[in-house]
Amino acid sequence: MIEKALTGDKRYHLWMTALLLVIGNGVFYYLKQLEYGLGITGMSRDISWGVYIAQFTFMVGVAASAVMLVLPYYVHNFKAFGKIVVLGEFLAVAAVSMCLLFIMVDMGHPDRFINVLRYPTPNSMLFWDANVLNVYLVLNLLCGWVVLEAEKLKKAPPKWIKPFIYLSIPWAFSIHTVTAMLYAGLPGRHLWLTAIMAPRFLASAFAAGPALLILLSLLLKRVANFDVGKEAIGKLTTIVTYGILANFFFIGLEFFTAYYSGIPSHQHNLDYLFFVLEGHGNLVPFLWTSVFLGMGGIVGLFWPGLKENEKALGLICGAIFISLWIDKGIGLVIGGFVPNPLGEITEYYITWPEFSITLGIWAIGALILSVLYKIALSVKQAP
Repeated sequence: MIEKALTGDKRYHLWMTALLLVIGNGVFYYLKQLEYGLGITGMSRDISWGVYIAQFTFMVGVAASAVMLVLPYYVHNFKAFGKIVVLGEFLAVAAVSMCLLFIMVDMGHPDRFINVLRYPTPNSMLFWDANVLNVYLVLNLLCGWVVLEAEKLKKAPPKWIKPFIYLSIPWAFSIHTVTAMLYAGLPGRHLWLTAIMAPRFLASAFAAGPALLILLSLLLKRVANFDVGKEAIGKLTTIVTYGILANFFFIGLEFFTAYYSGIPSHQHNLDYLFFVLEGHGNLVPFLWTSVFLGMGGIVGLFWPGLKENEKALGLICGAIFISLWIDKGIGLVIGGFVPNPLGEITEYYITWPEFSITLGIWAIGALILSVLYKIALSVKQAP
């Protein structure tokens, strides 16, 4: 089936060419990073995780959200997801691939990432994170490909694939839970030192991932004449609604705990992100943009009849996706380092090489997704 990815109209080839150019630019600056070191980025002694790990954290959630399709379809026999479940699994493949690449570039040298697997350290959460991500990547690629191959041959999927499909369900929860533990287990970082970090991660994941899938479904309907069905979109919209509400509820709990307790160390991170801390607050505009977009998305979801309009639904899902990307892909990681355990403030500013490498990895994810979706659509739209 892979040969299907090599064929397409002019728009498809222009899109793939544009992605390759962005990837090439990212590779160029990654080679510079290999030569010079991580000093080429905006990271420092006080902020040792920057945009690479922030994007990794966000994309783990997008990957985990595939379970919101797999579980209803295979466990609860929700047939409306029949056209879209493979698209969700392939989205997880692209997202996990990006996660692994972000880890690799953050470590500085590729051999350091390989050493995580070569020399197991069970007491390290990073070791477990890398392992669960690799297994989840294999599970989604295997399950999606085998089911799609069976659909191409117009027969039922083989029985041996079912255990792998069912295994991918708890594994989806595990990848974001382990990522949350990676943060929550670090003492001295008060923004992350919370017992609800894992539920908060899962809530944002189950809003951002389905929101992106809705956007992709609407795009496929427009450019490829592939309709996943009104019922599937409606159910995904319901999942997004519950996810975004839970996410803001958990954020509210963080504010209550920090400010009602009156413990300064718990307040300072939130002060820096949402207000201004000792004259510093370069992330404040981003975080308030996240709040307004997220709240606007919630209003749109509950506005009578608005989500029934595809253009309006696209804007709503886009607002929610960007809101959660800012919250988790910028604020959560970088804000956790300000101030440092000694109370000193060092702000983080992304550099052009760092931005180019990050954009290149996003382009790699888009390339993988485009190839997999091209193959999937060629099977699903075959006469």
